[in-house]
Amino acid sequence: MTVGQDPETAGQDPESAGQDPEEAAERLRERRGAALRAARRVLWRPSHQHTVRERLAWLNEGAEGVYDLDRPVDVYGGQIVETLEERVAGLLGKEAAAFFPTGTMAQQVALRCWAGRTGNPTVALHALGHPEVHERHAFSQVSGLRPVRVTDEPRLPTAQETRDFEEPFGALLLELPLRDAGFVLPSWEELSEVVEAARDRDAVVHFDGARLWECTSHFGRPLDEIAGLADSVYVSFYKSLEGFGGAAIAGPKTLIDEAKTWRHRYGGMILQQFPTVLAALIGLDRELPRLPEYVAHARVVAAALREGFTEAKVPWARVHPEEPHTHQFQVWLPYDPDVLTDAALRQTEETKTSLFSQSWMRGGPGLALTEVTVAAPGLEWTAQDVRAAVREFVERLPG
Repeated sequence: MTVGQDPETAGQDPESAGQDPEEAAERLRERRGAALRAARRVLWRPSHQHTVRERLAWLNEGAEGVYDLDRPVDVYGGQIVETLEERVAGLLGKEAAAFFPTGTMAQQVALRCWAGRTGNPTVALHALGHPEVHERHAFSQVSGLRPVRVTDEPRLPTAQETRDFEEPFGALLLELPLRDAGFVLPSWEELSEVVEAARDRDAVVHFDGARLWECTSHFGRPLDEIAGLADSVYVSFYKSLEGFGGAAIAGPKTLIDEAKTWRHRYGGMILQQFPTVLAALIGLDRELPRLPEYVAHARVVAAALREGFTEAKVPWARVHPEEPHTHQFQVWLPYDPDVLTDAALRQTEETKTSLFSQSWMRGGPGLALTEVTVAAPGLEWTAQDVRAAVREFVERLPG
């Protein structure tokens, strides 16, 4: 995969067709969007594929059950925002939590607060960690932090790598799951050992838990026990919970009190945030309890994909991990991204079934990968349905 590649334009080669690249990319986005909206069968329908009217209707329908709508609106972080913060702190077993408009802001604030306590601005993390790949070096450019890479292997850092790292660090950041490596997780024992190794070096441990909500099945432990390994935790309200946006960090009350001061300094003290907070509360009520079901069915889908590609005699195909750790995983195929993008799009347009609704990205010469998410719509798919969709997809590939 090309690190930092835009998934919306990955795989296309508009210049070869003599088209303006930006215009071609926009046309492809519009065509894909129209096809996915018209599809009757999908494994996942992300919230950004809906219209404004549909999202407002969803918010209106769900809001009554999660909060007293006759209470005053929030003003610079009070009222409903505090309700969400208390809910998150309770779920994660932490003393307190603070709501942030974005995860990028939240993690910078958490880690600069820890840097002030440890006296060391160095943050040890994975080379594929989200702050390294997708946030334009915000740690160093904005917050005076110094990220260093513990490993670039397609897995979480090990305890040995953490103990043997060649320089001191004030904080160890662990992304759970590690999205760009295939949404992978360590075992519970491995995770516990890494945390212990960091503490042996007098470092604090921070979980980048944007997708922590769906990790309970893999670890076989509740959220508060998982989060309890870390000194602080960041969670997102839209990646798995289908909210409008927003994030939170949870940890000791003294840290969170300081984080709220930095939230103001970073421009995160917004007058009213109740629509985003209501959406987060709806997600916690509706999506969070269903995530284990999504994870279980993702394993059914992944096995059926492997069987389907074997039956179709595709010479080299990989589902990674073979048994998904969460409800998301990667599929690798031996074709260029533009070939796979075209086949997936034509299948969606012609059959109204979307097997691969996310973009294909280059993984090497003649090799591409995509991400697969199994959520509520995917529960309707049987293994036979998946294998049939694979056959239809392969029929649209060359030769």
